[in-house]
Amino acid sequence: MPFDPAVIRASFAVVERRADQLTKFFYAHLFTNNPGVEELFPARLAEQRDRLFAALTQLVVRLEEPEKLTGYLAALGRDHRKFQAAPEHYPAVGASLIAALKHFSGHYWTPEIEKAWLEAYTVISQAMIDAAAAVPESTPRWWDAEVVGHRRAAPDLAVLTLRPDRPYPYTAGQYLTVCSDRRPQVWRPYSVACAPRPDHTLELHVRRVPDGLLSTALVDEVRRGERLRLGPPLGEAVLDPHSERPLLMVAAGTGWAPVKALLERLAQDGGRPATVFVAARGDEDQYDLDAVHDLVKEHAWLHAVLSAPERGASRSEAARLLREGLAGYGDCSGHDVHLAGPPDLVPAVRAQLLQQGAESEHVRHDPVTASFNRSRPLTPAEWFLEERDVPWINRTELG
Repeated sequence: MPFDPAVIRASFAVVERRADQLTKFFYAHLFTNNPGVEELFPARLAEQRDRLFAALTQLVVRLEEPEKLTGYLAALGRDHRKFQAAPEHYPAVGASLIAALKHFSGHYWTPEIEKAWLEAYTVISQAMIDAAAAVPESTPRWWDAEVVGHRRAAPDLAVLTLRPDRPYPYTAGQYLTVCSDRRPQVWRPYSVACAPRPDHTLELHVRRVPDGLLSTALVDEVRRGERLRLGPPLGEAVLDPHSERPLLMVAAGTGWAPVKALLERLAQDGGRPATVFVAARGDEDQYDLDAVHDLVKEHAWLHAVLSAPERGASRSEAARLLREGLAGYGDCSGHDVHLAGPPDLVPAVRAQLLQQGAESEHVRHDPVTASFNRSRPLTPAEWFLEERDVPWINRTELG
């Protein structure tokens, strides 16, 4: 590694509290100096700026962990194919990034720091370019998929059935990213809620989030017959194909989607002892109970525990009820554990189950962030002081 990670980390600390201004400067510089590039980005850039800074942060914290950085960059490079990112775009991005860092570093910026960032960006960009180039030409940048079913499962939640234009090569437990012409260049991640089917259709469970660009369109606007774009499959929270250990699964909210896919996969493989906790804020939020009951009725190896407080209870009460239920489960040693749910809940449940004997290497879930604060910061100080979950960021970019 030709650059000094300590120099990068120290210089990043100087600008991170001015993240919002830095990313605004970056995009203004990029679009001004590279006509036509703006067409590759969504019209509303506030979320894109969050995305950029989150990715930068992840890169900086991984600089001294080459094995993690390599995998992270490879996943980013492959995933950026769907954005139509080309090798010639990377130098332009690098020039705008250096310009933004230099501008907001003020007198802290030195030739040594600039050299370190240039060297780091060269390594980073080349790794992403190489990863994208290594994808077989036969693999599409995205799949076009027709909406063949749209069912409102709750006031703020829709179940979508999609038929891709060609077989979609995913494994149960993975997620994908979705884009609609109703919100051009806006991609969001959603878990696939079914194991691979003979008819190649996919099921997604989409909850509308406040001010959510794509989720609002998918829940309220998209109709049967429309087409969506699907990015390549992502994620490693899949079943261990060589394991015969009993399974413990926790599905909170729309976390039921990937767990449902895993259970369907288990059924196809003949099953093994599995207990799933289906948690929600209330009975009305357990939107797919018919599917839960059908799976339990059909498979003797499956046991389901429904966890929901009385109507009107707080979110914390729902979490407490789930924790108590899991505590009653007892010893988790020798289990494969799968967790899916809100980003603030998964780490807490993981910590509890580790205390109950679960082995870390046998606990699987999608990447999560450190907190769950969906408000946008109003001042540079808030950027610096608050750890925030950014729900629209592709989970790949969170590691």
